Amino acid sequence: MGASGYTGAELLRLLAGHPNFDLKVATGDSMAGESIADLYPSLAASYRDRCFDAYTPEVVDGLDVVFCGLPHGVSMGVIPDIRGKAGHIVDLGSDFRLHDKTLYPQWYGAEHTCPELLDEFVYGLPELFRPKLQGAELIAATGCNAATAIFALTPLLEAGLIDGQGMVVDIVTGVSGAGRPPKANTTFCAVDEDVVAYGLLTHRHTPEIEQALTERTGVATSVLFTPHLAPLNRGIIATCYARPAAGVEPTTEDAIEALQTVYRGEPFMVVSERSPSVKATLGANTVHLTARADPRTGLVMVIATLDNLMKGASGMAVQNANLAVGLPETAGLPTVGVYP
Repeated sequence: MGASGYTGAELLRLLAGHPNFDLKVATGDSMAGESIADLYPSLAASYRDRCFDAYTPEVVDGLDVVFCGLPHGVSMGVIPDIRGKAGHIVDLGSDFRLHDKTLYPQWYGAEHTCPELLDEFVYGLPELFRPKLQGAELIAATGCNAATAIFALTPLLEAGLIDGQGMVVDIVTGVSGAGRPPKANTTFCAVDEDVVAYGLLTHRHTPEIEQALTERTGVATSVLFTPHLAPLNRGIIATCYARPAAGVEPTTEDAIEALQTVYRGEPFMVVSERSPSVKATLGANTVHLTARADPRTGLVMVIATLDNLMKGASGMAVQNANLAVGLPETAGLPTVGVYP
């Protein structure tokens, strides 16, 4: 559902090569009846004569998995109508990520219309919440910005190396994260040769980051989160700063070891001393991470990169679905990026 957007197109690409999933329905109400190949010629070889379908609740009857790639605020009005018609629902939007319904008016500017389902959704960050995702019926996939920060900070919090209060997360993100519909601030002339910070102090991914960090580590957290829009098609790099925990003087070796401890054996996680690059994750369902402890300032820095349309959205959604239906978690998901 919502297959005509960028995350929908990426899902179509992944499903075309998935060894177990077959596409049955691809709704895109703004493009219903239009050719998939005409909108996305990159998909033409796999969807030569396929058109986007119109949505009705009945189109999902009997499906094993439904992916919802809908704009914010739409899923909460749709999912109650389709729940029970399909085996598993993976929502790529933000409608069911927060447990506390009172946070939605504060961070999203509107009341939640379906708060009774908030506690029934499992937060979809596989490497950190895997047991809850196995067999889950309702999954709220993590936001791309939030995922990058959560992956970076969790291991150091869990190891007791950093203070959970006053952490700073600076993110540079690509334009595809704003979606396919044109906006004044995402046209070529607006973004080319420019970098701009946005969502100052109010970005909606802030409570999601804090919630996931606290839920996973048990540490009360507060985050100053600032994203920056850059002239990139896709990709995210998060540079995170934190003070050491009381009585702790972590070294760079301690910080990298904390990352390696949590992500050891994870097929999509790459931890090394290399400074991560956005391009290293292009087209892959991977996260690249490193860390440094600076004795001069007393701060600890963690850096993480991922592809916002892959590990930040559609790739993670497929990974969640694989877990939900009992398939190998890596099925249909590339670990090697595209270069140059």
